[in-house]
Amino acid sequence: MMTGDALKAIASEDSGAIIAVMGATGTGKTTFINLASGSDLRVGTGQCSCTSEVQVAQPLQLDGRSVTLVDTPGFDDTQKSNFDILNLISQHLSESYGGGTTLAGVVYLHRISDFRFTGMAAKNLRMFRQLCGDTTLKNVVIVTNMWGEVKTETGEARETELRSLEHPPLFKPVLDKGAVMLRHSDTLDSAHDILRHILKNHPEPLQIQREMVDEKKDLSQTAAGEELNRELEMLRKQHEKEMNQLRGDMELAIKRKDDDTRRELEAECRQLQEKLKNVNADTEKLNLRFFGTMERLEQLWWNDRDERAEEKRRQEIVWTKEKEEKEERKRMKLLQKEKEEQEREKKAEQESKMLSSALLLAALIL
Repeated sequence: MMTGDALKAIASEDSGAIIAVMGATGTGKTTFINLASGSDLRVGTGQCSCTSEVQVAQPLQLDGRSVTLVDTPGFDDTQKSNFDILNLISQHLSESYGGGTTLAGVVYLHRISDFRFTGMAAKNLRMFRQLCGDTTLKNVVIVTNMWGEVKTETGEARETELRSLEHPPLFKPVLDKGAVMLRHSDTLDSAHDILRHILKNHPEPLQIQREMVDEKKDLSQTAAGEELNRELEMLRKQHEKEMNQLRGDMELAIKRKDDDTRRELEAECRQLQEKLKNVNADTEKLNLRFFGTMERLEQLWWNDRDERAEEKRRQEIVWTKEKEEKEERKRMKLLQKEKEEQEREKKAEQESKMLSSALLLAALIL
């Protein structure tokens, strides 16, 4: 796995390119990276995720350029919460951008074999859009894969829906903002053709990188953080509603002395309580980040106010000193003027006396 310094070195080269690979768990992100780069990153099985950390593959050479692929966990990760995943991704992206690395683009993988666009897929896509921001979507390639698992006509029909469906909108809003959709046929040539499309891009920072590095925002204040907060609130309400329904069903099972149903409902209730606990934990983490940021901002405000007060005091001292010096210069100027006037009067008096003496002497001589 490569270090951030190594990424910076690659990005600083005129021909170097860094490409992030994103998507839901189980969409084949790591498999795509291993195929394209010849790496051996660990691949998950089924819906269980192996990528619970951001991984950086070894660079590959493509058309004379060094290309480095960054593997990211999905927001439906089976080992970490959505807050932890967002924190991992945002930390890596902000540190790399702060260190001088700008992404050439992003590959977003979606299984064409999925018979419907699930709520989790929609959640992943919403979070992805908030990470990227609309202005960077022109550097995004939506890649549909696993075409070998469906009939061609079925895959093409699903692809058409993904591209054009408006109610609910799937990938159409992203494509309308400049992203493109390409097929991956699970071959090395196909993977490299997808990367070649991104190499044409002008590298730009993602929205979350601009927010956290350029605008100095905390994760909780970013568009992605706000989106996660909305998702958590929706999940909390949904789980509480389901919990109330389960409790009602349990009361009914107890009245009917239906022990089998009661035990099943108790197991469901425990699972739901665990989900609700995780949602509340994520909400608390996000709130702690937010209120911690507010406290820091408040402290900065007070510090700034104290500094402004101290600066004002210093300025007043300077102004007072300048005023006193000005008054002193004015007083000295008046004294100098009075002294010069006295000297002129004294000189005139002396000259008058000399003239009188000369006239008296002339009169005596005559």
